[in-house]
Amino acid sequence: MISRKEMKKQARRSLKKHYFMYVAVCLIAAYLGTEFSNSLNGLNSYMPGISYEVKFDMDVPTGVLTPQKGLSDVLADALRGDEAAGRQKAEELKRKAIEEANNGNPALGRSRGVLASAVNALTSGSLYVTIISAANSLVGSPDITRVALILGSMLLTFALWFFLRNMYNAISRRIFLEGRCYDKLPIQRFLFLLRVKKWLKVSWTMFVTTVLRTLWALTIVGGFIKTYSYYLVPYIAAENPDMGALETITLSRRMMKGHKWQCFVFDLSFLGWYILGIATLGLTDLFYANPYQVAAFSEFYVQLRTLAKDSGLPGSEKLNDRFLYEQADLSTIAGAYADVMEFLSQPVETMEDFKGLRGFLIRWFGILPFNTRKEKAYEKSQAEQLRYRSLKEAVAGDVYPGRLFPIPEVNMSKPVENIHYMRNYSIGSLIMMFFIFSMIGWVWEVSLHLVTYGEFVNRGVLHGPWLPIYGSGGILILTVLKRLRDNPVLEFISTIVLCGVVEYFTAYYLELTHDGQKWWDYSGYFLNLHGRICAEGLLVFGVGGMMIVYVVAPLVDNQIKKLRSRTVTTACATLLCLFIADQIYSSQSPNSGEGITASVESSRICDEGGAWGGDDDILL
Repeated sequence: MISRKEMKKQARRSLKKHYFMYVAVCLIAAYLGTEFSNSLNGLNSYMPGISYEVKFDMDVPTGVLTPQKGLSDVLADALRGDEAAGRQKAEELKRKAIEEANNGNPALGRSRGVLASAVNALTSGSLYVTIISAANSLVGSPDITRVALILGSMLLTFALWFFLRNMYNAISRRIFLEGRCYDKLPIQRFLFLLRVKKWLKVSWTMFVTTVLRTLWALTIVGGFIKTYSYYLVPYIAAENPDMGALETITLSRRMMKGHKWQCFVFDLSFLGWYILGIATLGLTDLFYANPYQVAAFSEFYVQLRTLAKDSGLPGSEKLNDRFLYEQADLSTIAGAYADVMEFLSQPVETMEDFKGLRGFLIRWFGILPFNTRKEKAYEKSQAEQLRYRSLKEAVAGDVYPGRLFPIPEVNMSKPVENIHYMRNYSIGSLIMMFFIFSMIGWVWEVSLHLVTYGEFVNRGVLHGPWLPIYGSGGILILTVLKRLRDNPVLEFISTIVLCGVVEYFTAYYLELTHDGQKWWDYSGYFLNLHGRICAEGLLVFGVGGMMIVYVVAPLVDNQIKKLRSRTVTTACATLLCLFIADQIYSSQSPNSGEGITASVESSRICDEGGAWGGDDDILL
């Protein structure tokens, strides 16, 4: 077994070769909270202090102060079981909206028509009251309905943890192990578990490991010992995701027997980096020490794997991914990639690029304006070229040869195999994705507040179930930055810049048009600009943008393409009408109140007494 010094030397060599990918992998881990989350503490430095604004309605005959009624009040009454009060407040909101429309612009009428009824039901909350009432009638108790909503949010949170955070370490270890031997790491490697349909199995393995570690942590020394006994679980799962949970854990225990102290000392050798990370507010951790440490322990795993196989350790025969540690010879590659080699030996046929405005939109923004048969054929040709380009890299030995993975390629998931991130998107797909991203953002923020505070708060300036800043950000990343997709580093940096500009000027516009009222405030965060943007938030946008470009958007577009054109057109038209109506209504009566907005006065009080507490986007 080679020395720690030699393992670190090889780790630095691997880190130099894949610096940006390794940093991105560890940065995602930090934000997911799987590891290295302490590296973000320096970016999230704020002092405690909570201030909020309560609005009052002075326009009552008795002169008594009455809290302003809004959609959140309607929902609160409905969730408490007082459906009559909820309906009454909803009718008051509807009546007020109709009066404002009648006294204002006649074109914004709200008293007649199907669309007006739909907008009234959505913005007043009567639709939500009806849904909650139906749920109450089914289960027979408003308490059960409220508990069901909270449990649903908790279930969503657990699902995200189980299927993403819980097993991300296995994905990150796979990428680091491949980076040792190969010169390129395609971003699609984040999905290698989906490609072999083992995502659920690895999630279960990591879940069982977490449970066992938690139980052992309740003992005096068990937590410390078992931390190192189970240290190799993510590496083993990364090499052979088809192994069972207990089988993987047992093999890790066997491989670490007699090496736990050695692993502890190896970990202790990074103490200088830990201290430097504290001194630099985590910056050296984020941009060097974290990926360096993972690369070094990847070398440690390789050494223990070699010892296990040489000694015939029971279970080590399952560590059979030979080409994860050595490149295949030409004859082996030729047998697995015969069709690719034949294709590469022939002249490549490409369709002629479009000209004029259509060509400009396709080349610069990736937009298929008409989605005609010719455009679809062009898109299919582009996807085929991209697929064979990735296969060409495997033939040349630049990337890991996926067809030589021990789990046969016939088991690979076709939808994941068809992720072509350089694709162009039809206008219908872009509109649908705008609303999908907007609704996902709304569900995320509402669920976060529901789980944290146990109450429903309709997030955002609009009244409908969407946060357009999420949708517009996603679409801008897909279109404006289309030319940079082939360079993940530039794509990441540009995504941060673009999202920063969008978030800053959106906040500025909302404050300017709503008397200084704020829908988010990052005051007190490290590297914030006027409380409208901050470094931590922008890094999150950068990571999220990369996921959208290279994973989420292609998968969603695959599903949209399966729908009939008429269905997509109808859905887009309906959603746009409701969204525009909500925009018009919210421009006069924006969604506001406790948990949603903060006024200039409350912001000033907060600045004097401490920064905002609570969640990043939820202001009290």
